[in-house]
Amino acid sequence: MPRVHPLEPPYGPQVAEQLARMMPVDLEPIGLFRTFAINLPMAEAMTTWGSYELSRRLSLGLRDREILIDRTCVRCDCEYEFGVHAAYFADRAGLDREQGASLVAGTEGDGCWSHRDRVLIRLADSLHDRADLDDGLWSDLRAEFEEREILDAIMICGWYHAIAFAANALRVEPEEWAPRFGDFEASLDG
Repeated sequence: MPRVHPLEPPYGPQVAEQLARMMPVDLEPIGLFRTFAINLPMAEAMTTWGSYELSRRLSLGLRDREILIDRTCVRCDCEYEFGVHAAYFADRAGLDREQGASLVAGTEGDGCWSHRDRVLIRLADSLHDRADLDDGLWSDLRAEFEEREILDAIMICGWYHAIAFAANALRVEPEEWAPRFGDFEASLDG
């Protein structure tokens, strides 16, 4: 059960306008955004940063971004946000079922990853485990990414920690159309 119940339609004009800014055109607002909209000033402030993280202005490409987001959500045990991203972005990002399973229950050493992908997974894991990057990982990042990309990668992980904290603590109910961790764990077995 959610600890804070998301807003339900019909929405007031300000809420409807805010939810429209938070969602792609023609999609119903997800439960997390409808929960955030309870605190409209907070939702408005989050929209600017969240929009940047998902925009083409981000220095990282879609695949890099989604590997970081998905792995961060998995490490934070945030099935809600992982499922939303897996459902909406995995195909667009070129992440296949094996890679989804690896993000959920594997390691960067799994054979489905390129060197670049492995560095991103290590980054997400290190920030989650230590809130820092050791010198070896930093060296690997510098060899693979530009400084602006590294800055974006670090901030994506931090942003999705915050999103995961909120979704988990508020007990946001999974979207009906979003996959669950178990859907990917099962694909490792067969």
